[in-house]
Amino acid sequence: MKDHKTERRTGNESPGPEAEPRPTRTVPARDAAPTRGLEPPTRRTPETGAMKEIAASRRKGAGGWTRKMVGRAIRESFVKLDPRWMLRNPVMFVVEVGAVITTGYVVQQLLAQQSVSFTLQISIWLWLTVLFANFAEAMAEVRGRAQADTLRATRKDTPARRLRDGREETVSSRDLRRGDLVLVREGEIIPGDGEVIEGIAYVNEAAITGESAPVLKEPNTDIRSSVTGGTQVVSDWLKIRISEDPGHTFLDRMIALVEGASRQKTPNEIALNILLAGLTIVFLLAVVTLEPFVLYAGSPVSTVVLIALLVCLIPTTIGGLLSAIGIAGMDRVTRFNVLATSGRAVEASGDVDVLLLDKTGTVTYGNRLAAEILPVAGASREEAVQTALWSSLGDETPEGTSIVALARQLGASPPDSGGGVPEGAEVIPFTSQTRLSGLSLDGRVWLKGAPDAVATRLGREVPPDLAKQVERIAGEGGTPLALAADGRLVGVIYLKDTVKPGMRQRFEEFRKMGIRTIMITGDNPLTAATIAREAGVDEFVAQAKPEDKIQIIREQQQQGHLVAMSGDGTNDAPALAQADVGLAMNSGTSAAKEAANMVDLDSNPTKLIEVVAIGKQLLITRGAITTFSVANDVAKYFAIIPAMFSVAYPQLNALNVMQLATPQSAILSAVIFNALIIVALVPLALRGVGYRPAPAAELLRRNLLVYGVGGIVVPFIGIKLIDLLVAAIGLA
Repeated sequence: MKDHKTERRTGNESPGPEAEPRPTRTVPARDAAPTRGLEPPTRRTPETGAMKEIAASRRKGAGGWTRKMVGRAIRESFVKLDPRWMLRNPVMFVVEVGAVITTGYVVQQLLAQQSVSFTLQISIWLWLTVLFANFAEAMAEVRGRAQADTLRATRKDTPARRLRDGREETVSSRDLRRGDLVLVREGEIIPGDGEVIEGIAYVNEAAITGESAPVLKEPNTDIRSSVTGGTQVVSDWLKIRISEDPGHTFLDRMIALVEGASRQKTPNEIALNILLAGLTIVFLLAVVTLEPFVLYAGSPVSTVVLIALLVCLIPTTIGGLLSAIGIAGMDRVTRFNVLATSGRAVEASGDVDVLLLDKTGTVTYGNRLAAEILPVAGASREEAVQTALWSSLGDETPEGTSIVALARQLGASPPDSGGGVPEGAEVIPFTSQTRLSGLSLDGRVWLKGAPDAVATRLGREVPPDLAKQVERIAGEGGTPLALAADGRLVGVIYLKDTVKPGMRQRFEEFRKMGIRTIMITGDNPLTAATIAREAGVDEFVAQAKPEDKIQIIREQQQQGHLVAMSGDGTNDAPALAQADVGLAMNSGTSAAKEAANMVDLDSNPTKLIEVVAIGKQLLITRGAITTFSVANDVAKYFAIIPAMFSVAYPQLNALNVMQLATPQSAILSAVIFNALIIVALVPLALRGVGYRPAPAAELLRRNLLVYGVGGIVVPFIGIKLIDLLVAAIGLA
């Protein structure tokens, strides 16, 4: 670490303490950079165990139903009886009004010294129906708060070394504001979210990822410059620019969403609520108009029975569980170490049918390192190596640094500048338009970049031997960079990257879900085709510029597709904002994380498959319980309608296929089943319907069979069993 730091920071001494010698250890591939002289520390800090425990508890979720959680949910169920709260759920509000009216009839009958047994039981079960629905929502919120507690544990009020006017002052992390510069030394906790602007160090992110192996952080990169508050610097030092004010960090916003404090209903939830409200109004009008008919038939029906009929007809099951399903979906996403900024993002991920993926870092590991430097066009090996070195002196990317390291290993002579850019030299920066970079000094120019771009810049044709090397490197899935010195092509650099294992299987799962994958890369078509073939993506776009991504997304959206994309760089931000689902990497830039509607704390772009699966599970769960809720009304018709009209129309007894004991027991059994089924389905609403990758038509057939047919059969069995019990103990 120290040698590398001296090379990159000539004339500056590290403000951190000297690192003591540590034994070698195996590190993740994305953080192992031996050619750059970077070795991560191997000792674990005292905080590592606690950090890993925090991450593990977040991934595990709230777990089972502990006595404390259930007790808290029961208390909140009674608090939610407030009519102002119940108005948010029209279906359950109607049930509560019915419970209030039946309670009034109980009081009236008691005062008149009439029998209250039947009316009292109906009233009690109507109140329980409302409480069970409230319990489902409260239980989901309690589990969400347990998740929020684990997120909150990653935030620590720590001392921070704020840099102002060349002085260092110690302040609380709560006093830091956006734009403040802080210095964090080895062993210290990073006080807030920010971007590394100076220094190179390893950071323990166990509190976020659960992985104790430290990760490298350095400035001027898309994947290594972002740091998260609550993580720990375990080697050297970092100078960080704070990117968020206290209370407005990504974790702060996520805590509010997980707790439900700022959760807004998704468009699908709103649409379903409108549908449920419409059904409730239709059934309310139908029940109200029944009374004149029964009066005409000479068989009056009590208001209590009409209310019982109404409650059994309206979709109380899905009405009571709808909010719980949405909250539980957010909880499941958090357990996968993904932070969603809204429930809408989770829901949209279930409808995604096009997935845009960056090649670098997503399909491949993304740590392209220089593997070979080869001469071409009659140039000597020494000339090619020296050109590689000089063209990369001003390139601070990992690729540029690896080229410098390889050139030195091959004997290139560095300038007398301590390894940095020589005085008076002009750096030629890389841009997406030129696709090359380099250095100029005293009339000499050294360039490296895409072979066609370098040849165009020089106004020359690509030499046959260069074309042959480019084809070989691209055919092996590598990235070729042409080298030019003083207007002459002299060599080619082989940047090697590898496809992540298991990608083909993951993309096959995407296809089963009906999702088309498109790989975006700036590589030449041959390299792109090789990687695409090896990874198994459906389509690829080669030689793409950053602005091409947003154009591709817009084209797909105009064709009616919902698009998901993962990214980590500032140049990905516009596309992440345009995509229906944008998954940013936690290791990416602040701009990318602000633009996206999801952030993966593990910085694993392929996690989109889990996010999509969770979104589909959310939609399937909502659809399955809605189907079950509507289907189980059929059995209630056969229970209540014959009971209501058996006196006036004895022929309707033929509909009493369940052979229920008495009209009163039939009505009471239907109301009891209507309440108990909500409790029975709470675990399913919180856990979600099981999901496996399959075409939409197959999933629809399976769910119609299980929850449609099941929704018809189960109530017949349930109501009959309850009726037998009610008759046996003489409740009706």
